[in-house]
Amino acid sequence: MKEKVGEVFSIAKDNTPVTGCTISKEVHGGENGIIYFSLARNTDISAEIFPYHKLLIVADGSLEVFGPDGYRKALGTGDCVLTPTDKPVGMSTGTGAVYTEIEIRRDDIMNEAIKAGEVFKLAELVPYVEGKIVNMDVVHNDKMKFVVMAFDEGTGLSEHAAPGEALIFALDGEGVIGYEGKNHPIKAGENFHFAKAGLHSVKATKKFKMALLLTLE
Repeated sequence: MKEKVGEVFSIAKDNTPVTGCTISKEVHGGENGIIYFSLARNTDISAEIFPYHKLLIVADGSLEVFGPDGYRKALGTGDCVLTPTDKPVGMSTGTGAVYTEIEIRRDDIMNEAIKAGEVFKLAELVPYVEGKIVNMDVVHNDKMKFVVMAFDEGTGLSEHAAPGEALIFALDGEGVIGYEGKNHPIKAGENFHFAKAGLHSVKATKKFKMALLLTLE
């Protein structure tokens, strides 16, 4: 994964739009590619047909997803949409936008809570439960897992290592990521990248929600 390791960062701040331009940065290749996009105000990406879904996660700004038969969905910071397959879909913005695109294949196992074409927020998929950690698999296959987690204040995951690289999206509240012996406070809107086999832990200093994208390629 082409991303800094072991430090808190911001996809939004690291990929600010350039006037008059649309910019893409591939972070991870393979069957479930991960790409950052930054669109300057009043720019667009033409509608094109793809044989797979795109999960769009808006990090900053506002984005409109459009397609045939009057299909238009407005997204703001923190909003997501799973684009439909086999239909021309494009993106445009009047104010500027930064978002992450994750390729989702037809045979990937998608949670029934996610409906293609509908706008949703990752943070709203799981509730806080007193004294507990709540997990929801959003989508997975044998090479990738994308999960949303809600930690009640004071709960956490003890130090462990993952079999692949992982990208964290902090969605709500505040927590501390322990990585290779060092603690990193993290809050909503920030990100973190674990290298494969990197020792890490998670602790909720307040109520804390995050999404974790694990790649095994």
